[in-house]
Amino acid sequence: MIPLLILGLLKQFPGAHGYELLALMKERHYKYIVNFTKGSFYYNLQQLEDKQCIRQKKVSQTEKGREAHHYEITPLGQKNFEDLMHKFGTKTDYINLSFYGAMLFSDDFPPEQFNALVKSQIAETNKKIALLDLSIDHHELLPSFKKMLENSRAHHRVNLEWFDTLLKPKTDNQ
Repeated sequence: MIPLLILGLLKQFPGAHGYELLALMKERHYKYIVNFTKGSFYYNLQQLEDKQCIRQKKVSQTEKGREAHHYEITPLGQKNFEDLMHKFGTKTDYINLSFYGAMLFSDDFPPEQFNALVKSQIAETNKKIALLDLSIDHHELLPSFKKMLENSRAHHRVNLEWFDTLLKPKTDNQ
């Protein structure tokens, strides 16, 4: 997924340097789409260059005196972008949260410790919702990306409702 994001951003911002692309991914909150680190970003950037999907357009000096490599997408990169759009555009993956795995054994875990886990999930989910709210209010979002963020926020809100029910004492018919 990271190569798709890099190629897509280079289509939107030809000649951007690596740091600009990474900053755009952070600014646009692409972390809600894919987990990435600075290291995984630069690794994928290098892989795309090695595969001749992108090439250096020029090299400039940054304010800190370091070299900034400016990239552009190649015809092979355009083909790769289209292939990745088809690959990821046709996938429907399950939502996979680590907490779901822990839920499988909730009855085998001390209730007070389980409640602490749920409260931790509530706190983390509230933080995610707050960050999503900030992102959604960002006025430069593409309409489709804004809808994706709103969908993610709705999912987290449903989880909050579920977490609240998990904290309620169990009755005989639960």
